Amino acid sequence: MNDAAAMPFQELLEHLERLANESLPLWGVPEGAKARLINVSENATYLVEADGFCSVLRIHRPDYHSRRGIGQELAWSQALAADQMVQTPPPIPGVNGELVQEGHVEGLPETRFMVMFTFSPGRQPDENEDLTAPFEQLGAIAAHTHLHSQGWRKPEPLERLVWDAEAVFGPKANWGDWRDAPNVTPEIREILEKAETLICRRLAAFGKRPDRYGLIHADMRLANLLIDGDSTTLIDFDDCGLGWFLYDFATGVSFIEDHPQVPALREAWVRGYRSVRALSAEEEHEIDTFVMLRRMALLAWIGSHIDAPEPQALAPHFAANTAKLAKNYLAHFSAGAASPKAAGEIRATVDATAGDKR
Repeated sequence: MNDAAAMPFQELLEHLERLANESLPLWGVPEGAKARLINVSENATYLVEADGFCSVLRIHRPDYHSRRGIGQELAWSQALAADQMVQTPPPIPGVNGELVQEGHVEGLPETRFMVMFTFSPGRQPDENEDLTAPFEQLGAIAAHTHLHSQGWRKPEPLERLVWDAEAVFGPKANWGDWRDAPNVTPEIREILEKAETLICRRLAAFGKRPDRYGLIHADMRLANLLIDGDSTTLIDFDDCGLGWFLYDFATGVSFIEDHPQVPALREAWVRGYRSVRALSAEEEHEIDTFVMLRRMALLAWIGSHIDAPEPQALAPHFAANTAKLAKNYLAHFSAGAASPKAAGEIRATVDATAGDKR
């Protein structure tokens, strides 16, 4: 664990706010511009404002990505935008011409990588509004990114995260061991270990053919969508890396897997996806496995990020409700159900359990 991880959270935020404001000259922003914290997750994100100017500054978490890896993220998102596959805000070069800047202030044990983006208008959708139309559009957006991923010449070596079973359940999991998350009781652990075994078995059978597995956004959740009229802007490619294409649907329902809307959102996403790219019945049937994979990754994320406000708010009920989802998953898939009909059955069961606090 680095020293920053051991630092009290509020103290860390104070140092990061100083870093954000003292680093603004690296981009030559207008005089008088100020950076204001708007989000803390993997990274700290700031809104930078001055008269007539607005941008977004991202200060990277240490030891998560290399400088080269961040550059690869930006290269792919820029290529997607240039090829009109998605709408995503462009990064702003610093005064030295580089997209990735570095900065340090006293009190922080390490130098931080930073990227500034053009501000994009729009609002984040709310889970309790009708999200059918946005999810149909999101399915089409995902399909466009996957088509582009297959044809885009990836940098070698690719220094991005991997989102496979080993990355979620292995000894060096990206977000740690889900067993270390708050409120994972022995009973919950027993259920989730059975789910982990089944997930790994089904993913091994599903395979990593290039039409199913490649470079993905890996975080298409509501917080990373900006809706402005009829258009949807996809932001934050920070987690982009190698994974199954269907994992992008699972990230879309992150933290709301047991919401009553999810069955309808899944149908809308699949409909939008198929308007751009083929998706077989077998692949659609396996979506539940990716939802469960993502949910258990999020459980690990809560455990490894528990100092931040969002994980703290989610922690009280998240493990127990993950176990409920796992019970449904096991009941419908452990018996070897192989038909697309079973996918509809599990959706109905999850719908019936919806409404609990997540």
